[in-house]
Amino acid sequence: MSAGQGVRRKQRSDKKRQVAPTISMELRDTIYRLNYITGIPVKDVCEAICHSGLSSRKVIEHLSQYFRRDLYFGNTLYRGVPERPPQFRKIPAGKTGRVSTRLRARDYELLSALAYSLDCTPSRATAILLNAAIRDTDFLNSYIREYLRKELDERRMEELRKVLRYLRKNNPYDEDITWTHLLAYIYHEVRDGAQSVAETVNTFINRWK
Repeated sequence: MSAGQGVRRKQRSDKKRQVAPTISMELRDTIYRLNYITGIPVKDVCEAICHSGLSSRKVIEHLSQYFRRDLYFGNTLYRGVPERPPQFRKIPAGKTGRVSTRLRARDYELLSALAYSLDCTPSRATAILLNAAIRDTDFLNSYIREYLRKELDERRMEELRKVLRYLRKNNPYDEDITWTHLLAYIYHEVRDGAQSVAETVNTFINRWK
């Protein structure tokens, strides 16, 4: 190598790409509530939501109604309709906020394909994806369950499963009670935001018994 010739650094295959979508304040507040409840950084919450949405046939199926160009998802081809209005209309001024996240290379590739099908920028596609994926009860239920599993020992998890079974059995409404509902219920019953999740659950379990 000749003098003065620089060494090109090899780019990591798992290097993340940053996106900073502008979203509605309602959606932003919901994401920050998940951040507050779990203590997980907002950028990581957003990444988890995006990853789930990009992996979910249900979410892609929902978004396909807006596709202006074709998109392959697994073995399924979703046909785009060029006459559909593009999904880049701005949210009314004063009702937006920005969040920032970083996506793994594979997820960013999928996001770019989604943006192409929606005929909008990756940033706008991220906003659309976040809005759709966070409404998926399967995602929220799985996210909260996995979070609790990491925070609590097996004994406390089993106590929570008993509570969940009780709530489901005695639910007068025609709806499923999820882990998300359970955590919200626990916080409502304990009403002490100063406690950690483990302490809050302990207090709740002791009262429950």
